[in-house]
Amino acid sequence: MKDATGESVTVRVSGRSSAGEEAEFGASGKIIGFYGFLKAYVEDADDDAERDDRERRLPALAEGDPLTALDLAAAEHATRPPARYTEATLVKELEDREIGRPSTYANILGTILDRGYVFKKGTALVPSFLAFAVITLLEQHFSQLVDYDFTARMEDALDAIARGEAARVPWLRRFYFGEDGEEGLKELVSDLGDIDAREVSSFPLAGTDIVVRVGRYGPYLERGDQRVNVPEGMAPDELTPETAEELFAQPSGERELGTDPATGRHIVAKAGRFGPYVTEVLEEGAAGKPRTGSLFKSMSLDTVTLDDALKLLTLPRTIGELDGEPITVQNGRYGPYVKKGSDSRSLESEDQLFTLSLAEAKELFAQPKARGRGRAAAAPPLRELGEDPASGRPVVIKEGRWGPYVTDGETNASLRQGDAVESITPQRAAELLAERRAAAPAGGTRRRAGASKAGAKKPAAKKPAAKKPASRP
Repeated sequence: MKDATGESVTVRVSGRSSAGEEAEFGASGKIIGFYGFLKAYVEDADDDAERDDRERRLPALAEGDPLTALDLAAAEHATRPPARYTEATLVKELEDREIGRPSTYANILGTILDRGYVFKKGTALVPSFLAFAVITLLEQHFSQLVDYDFTARMEDALDAIARGEAARVPWLRRFYFGEDGEEGLKELVSDLGDIDAREVSSFPLAGTDIVVRVGRYGPYLERGDQRVNVPEGMAPDELTPETAEELFAQPSGERELGTDPATGRHIVAKAGRFGPYVTEVLEEGAAGKPRTGSLFKSMSLDTVTLDDALKLLTLPRTIGELDGEPITVQNGRYGPYVKKGSDSRSLESEDQLFTLSLAEAKELFAQPKARGRGRAAAAPPLRELGEDPASGRPVVIKEGRWGPYVTDGETNASLRQGDAVESITPQRAAELLAERRAAAPAGGTRRRAGASKAGAKKPAAKKPAAKKPASRP
């Protein structure tokens, strides 16, 4: 049968409402000019796609034809924002724009994550407030360097230099000094003092008098004299006017404790991003940074006193010298410690930060360094079962990550269902170890428990035959 013919059209229908308002409606579909096989083909019985196509068919219309509205129904339609980039989709976008190369994609992703330009929520890469500030700076003052085509053009030029089709020195000279009215890198970076850092890092929150600012210690909200930190991990699109008002309504936790008699400066206690702390308030225009000190675990914002604060502000404290190096006591992320150069020893309590003497510090450094906090001492065995008849080694039962197991120090075998730590016999332990040895790969031996991987010697490399050139990899 002959093919059907027609054309795809978009129709715009305008009209006037009973209130005198102009309204416009639109429809897209097909106008069939010659039905051909469609006169005999029953779409409803054969193909859902054809049925959908039939529903999009429009009658033959001409411009100016009068139409009568038989029925009007309101339908809500909400668009969805594009999905956030993931590492995979961002790499695909870079490939499509010819930015970077496969060897540089991992470095690009690592850089934007390490510098805090994006953070992950699941697999999605969420831009941070810092990223908005950096992009604003680059677009306003270095627009040609962040143009999507800049990197692609530069890589093409570098490829041409590598192929010997262009000279590198003239290209570098043009890039740095500019040419034919084109601004070079030297001119771009010569007026950095004109950049208003506060302006490029400030973003008004639409519909409010609140400004989001990106500071040295993270983003915060500002309204007049009020300031409040933006919670870590909050995406920019989650900061609505309602959310901002909730943040301002939260108690700031700031308390004025009094005046330092030595400096005359006010001392306050605050709740910070990394916990409560005390700090001094510098006079306007004063040089330097204010002294700060984190509260001890035994202290709280409600109960800390001025005396406590003044003692905290003396840390880190130097208590003397040993071997020509100063010894200091400090309160760190993992607790209090005493430090000499790159060597350190943990203290038993935070109170020792104020009471530790030089003699006590020397005694601590004279002792061997304890295991790191992340490396706990090995747990004692649950039971001892005597010697293994096959290896002659002592057999014990230990608690492992996946449950209890028997070991002779060389072979490990997990307890089976029905084996109890309290009732297992030496004979049963020997059976489990024998089964484990038999299941080991042929010719292979299990590494002794606790042995260093680095201690295993690699077989010596074979020397190439004499007078035979080595093949290229």
